[in-house]
Amino acid sequence: MNDLGQFGRLLLVGGGLLLVLGMVLVLLARIVPGGRLPGDIMITRGPVSCFIPLATSLLLSLLLTILLNLWLRR
Repeated sequence: MNDLGQFGRLLLVGGGLLLVLGMVLVLLARIVPGGRLPGDIMITRGPVSCFIPLATSLLLSLLLTILLNLWLRR
């Protein structure tokens, strides 16, 4: 197969992964109220606010690690 065909397949796979990731994020937004998990840090001082998604980052990292390990061990 030529390089253009391989690039096309890569774009299709990448688009499919983005679609699945988008659906997961939409479902998570419905499950977790406000999109914040317990353990996420929100600091508000007057007109300035800072949001640090610590628990969300850890959960996302764990899920991606599991998915990548399953995918790479095939």
